[in-house]
Amino acid sequence: MSFPPKKEAGAAPTDEVVHRIRITLTSRNVQNLEKVCADLKKASLDKKLHVSGPVRMPTKILRVTTRKAPSGEGTNTWDCFQMRIHKRLIDLHAPSDVVKQVTSIPIEPGVEVDVTINDR
Repeated sequence: MSFPPKKEAGAAPTDEVVHRIRITLTSRNVQNLEKVCADLKKASLDKKLHVSGPVRMPTKILRVTTRKAPSGEGTNTWDCFQMRIHKRLIDLHAPSDVVKQVTSIPIEPGVEVDVTINDR
């Protein structure tokens, strides 16, 4: 059985606390969402952070079915409208000040960003 090497007494501890950060991106437009995900991942890899993702979550499909005729008379014809909501998750392991630099990229219109910080 081996033990981990002992730390030297002269080594200075680092003051930066590494947080687990989850970035949740949601949008109705897939192209804008994928562009923001790629930009975030590229920026965090340039800073040499540990990145996992983007994880593609299942698409939520909101459906509304309604009658075409406003009065209810005539043939029973229906319209079906739907809105698709796409979601991506990106996890980072980094200090909080570095995350501010990473998330300062330009974000495409229609993309919502939610940043959650979890301590270990």
